[in-house]
Amino acid sequence: MIKNHKIKFIDLFAGIGGIRLGFESLTANCVFSSEWDKFAQNTYEANFGERPRGDITLINESDIPDFDLLLAGFPCQPFSNAGLKMGFEDTRGTLFFHIAKILSFHKPKIVFLENVKGLKNHNKGNTFRVIKNVLQEIGYNVHSEILNAKDFGIPQNRERIYIVGFLDNLDFSFPKPTTLPTKLGTILENNVDPKYTLSDKLWDGHQRRKIEHEKKGNGFGYSIFDENSPYSSTISARYYKDGSEILIKQNEKNPRKLTPRESARLQGFPDSFKIICSDNQAYKQFGNSVCVPVIKAIAEQIKLALERPLKKHRNIEVDLFNYQK
Repeated sequence: MIKNHKIKFIDLFAGIGGIRLGFESLTANCVFSSEWDKFAQNTYEANFGERPRGDITLINESDIPDFDLLLAGFPCQPFSNAGLKMGFEDTRGTLFFHIAKILSFHKPKIVFLENVKGLKNHNKGNTFRVIKNVLQEIGYNVHSEILNAKDFGIPQNRERIYIVGFLDNLDFSFPKPTTLPTKLGTILENNVDPKYTLSDKLWDGHQRRKIEHEKKGNGFGYSIFDENSPYSSTISARYYKDGSEILIKQNEKNPRKLTPRESARLQGFPDSFKIICSDNQAYKQFGNSVCVPVIKAIAEQIKLALERPLKKHRNIEVDLFNYQK
């Protein structure tokens, strides 16, 4: 038994560490991280002082130190035999299979997964069913919810699915949306470099393509916001290409793209978070990342669940994140 220790977690498919930021606010301690992209590794190292291990598929689960909580924002992939058993073996050949192997080997008390909203209906719902079945097969009580960043103080319309599993049957509930209004102006910088303003050529092209697609009944277009907009559309990893999904209105000028710092703020990253890469890489990294305040809100709910007493037949004392193991 280990008493009064910080909860230990591992950070898989770590990206630049957005999920880690949300959980570190609760004084949890990261004991292992993995991320294959070298540019994301650089940003992660600059901010957390450690370089993530590489490709998780090349790491043996026995080489990972003991931990209490697994964190992962993993890619959405179909399972080849999802219509059959919908169990552990159906996940072989996918990145989730490696998550499942690590969970089976280490049996951490808690698992936290983040994915795109579309996971729920991906491959006719089979992908999500397999994930849930596998987690239950390993022994987890599974909870899932779709939450939107704009409901947690961030001016971005970004829906994601979150999955939380406990080995123990804890009284857990996802955080409730806040009633606080959001405003895009809260994340915008002053005195923005003119390089972020769209050139006449690019702006003319956006307007022309929008008209052409509207004539065809297609939905392509750009989205323009200003400081009074309650929230923006979802920032994606492809934002670096032309920024069309989020353009900022400027008086007597062409609209502009978000700056990298604004992209970070749109995901709830603090201004102390170091941006050490090119603008294009920064857009990819923040577009691929998570909304930190949503993660933090879920982490706080996990903390509350750990505070509550377990069922009487399980003689385990839980005290915040400092619990007996």
